Amino acid sequence: MRPNNIRKLWSEGKTAVNGWLAIPSTFSAETMAHQGWDSLCIDLQHGVNDYLKAVDMLTAISTTDTVPLVRVPWLEEGIIMKMLDAGAYGIICPMINSREECERFVAATSYPPMGRRSNGPIRALLYAGNDYQAHANDTILRFAMIETAEGLANLDEIMSVPGLDAVYIGPSDLSLALGCRPVFDDLDPPAAEAVELILAKAKEHNIKAACHNGTAEWAKKRRAMGFDLVTISSDARFMAAGAKQAVAEMANDQAPESGSGY
Repeated sequence: MRPNNIRKLWSEGKTAVNGWLAIPSTFSAETMAHQGWDSLCIDLQHGVNDYLKAVDMLTAISTTDTVPLVRVPWLEEGIIMKMLDAGAYGIICPMINSREECERFVAATSYPPMGRRSNGPIRALLYAGNDYQAHANDTILRFAMIETAEGLANLDEIMSVPGLDAVYIGPSDLSLALGCRPVFDDLDPPAAEAVELILAKAKEHNIKAACHNGTAEWAKKRRAMGFDLVTISSDARFMAAGAKQAVAEMANDQAPESGSGY
């Protein structure tokens, strides 16, 4: 089976650098995959992607060694299993609030006897190899998103679920849940303290911790804090920022003085 390079990085004590795909485009996904990201996550929750386009994007990512991840819209077993069958090597599941929800998530991502995932890896076999079923449970990654006050209160119960690989912090939703500004990076004190607590608890439970970031500057700060995977912005934000910068440079350019030539 094709190895999961995120697991390899983690085994070497390194932090994975993850990109984010909100644009429903095969070409955009392929372009991002060729930029050197360790992994790319197709966002089915807040991006404007659907299942069929996500399958095309997974195929495009496969032209590289970049690890394909998917954030599903919700804790719903059907879409979790379909994205794994399509070749996702990791699932990020939003709004995990309790041990019971985390157990459902892990079960949906795992073949029996570990879980109750149905057998039908129609594209995963093409991506991973014919021995997929024998190694999938140990290869794919399971990220439970911690982004609510309830999830924060139940950290120990969530993180102690067997089979959970990592928690993924959504700073914006977590901030909103704690009455703070919904931002990714320079968090208000209550949200910043919650991020530090989640990271410390993950270390205590011997699982990995991931965090979304708006900028590379903050991704580097969180890597230095000890996060095992850091996400930077998204394809849509990169495109908007680059275009805005170009337009601003043109607007600030001074027109040349009139001369006597043509």
